[in-house]
Amino acid sequence: MRFILSAEEVVALQAEKHVTFVDCRFQLDDAYAGYEKYKEAHLPGAIYLDLEKDLSGEVEESGGRHPMPNLSSLVHTLEQKGVSDQSVLVVYDDAQCPVASRCFWLLKVLGHQQVYILDGGYEAWRQQQLPVSSAIASRSPVTYKQDVQQEWVASQEEIKQSIENENVTLMDARSYERYAGWSEPVDSKAGHIPSAVNIPWNTLINEEGNWKSIQQLRSRFTHLNENGTHIVYCGSGVTAMPVAVALKELGFKYVKVYVGSFSDWISDDQNAIAVLPKYK
Repeated sequence: MRFILSAEEVVALQAEKHVTFVDCRFQLDDAYAGYEKYKEAHLPGAIYLDLEKDLSGEVEESGGRHPMPNLSSLVHTLEQKGVSDQSVLVVYDDAQCPVASRCFWLLKVLGHQQVYILDGGYEAWRQQQLPVSSAIASRSPVTYKQDVQQEWVASQEEIKQSIENENVTLMDARSYERYAGWSEPVDSKAGHIPSAVNIPWNTLINEEGNWKSIQQLRSRFTHLNENGTHIVYCGSGVTAMPVAVALKELGFKYVKVYVGSFSDWISDDQNAIAVLPKYK
């Protein structure tokens, strides 16, 4: 099943079904910028979900910098914004899709069936000269029946068990420098979880901010067994999501995200960290 749709494909979907857009634009260096952009202009009828308020839980000693949200709270938010479990959703952000991918993934955890990602996000929509609006959607509350799919997420305990399990591939979606432990601009410790391989999330996106072709994506994962278990993490459970989505788009069956990611892993001093030697 395909999850990533071009702007043209979304327009075609609209001709068949009532589509609700979900705007997830967000800037890590300015928490209000995404909502300000939404108020200025968004895809017609779109609701807005905030990475830190809606798609993350409260930051505590463990759980990472963007913890899993309380699913009941997320369901309540969706209900109040007029989204039911039967809604056909297309999620988007600015481009490149890390936050939209997180929104998509969390909806899949809730068991949502009809949810897609707009390839290239808001910018791709505008490039096609498709309509936008500044009107804030007013929607009546509805009921959302969740059907939680825990197999979409991995716990820290599962990560510990996977380190020496040859049937599990652990993937680090951060830059090579952060993976290697040569640079760490955010977290208090540097390096990666032992046994993890490095698949930088932005290597799946082209210069225009669109996903690379299926053929190009497949070539990135030729070393993986489609029937194996694949767990993806990053720094805080945001940029891991495009890697996980790409795997699902390619037909990999058993894909999970360690949402707490490296920032959760290092909250326990007993957890091992691997660092690569730096050559001059």
